Amino acid sequence: MKSKHSTGLAQLIEEKLDIYFARLNGACSKGCLYEQIIREVEKPLLKATLKVAQGNKLKASEMLGINRNTLRKKLKEHALE
Repeated sequence: MKSKHSTGLAQLIEEKLDIYFARLNGACSKGCLYEQIIREVEKPLLKATLKVAQGNKLKASEMLGINRNTLRKKLKEHALE
């Protein structure tokens, strides 16, 4: 069963992706879209989760369902550490 929040988030993302695709107007080269979107979404996800976890990386990693070392690696990749 999906929570109310996940359904709302999915709808919001879909709406924003519709706008994004309209602005691209076919400009994205073949094969780049998935990585580009994941890269752009990951940073704000990490920032928001750390904010909710009040900077506690262990708590943030548990919320995200990833290993704490993976979180640290991702924070470094996104210059958030």
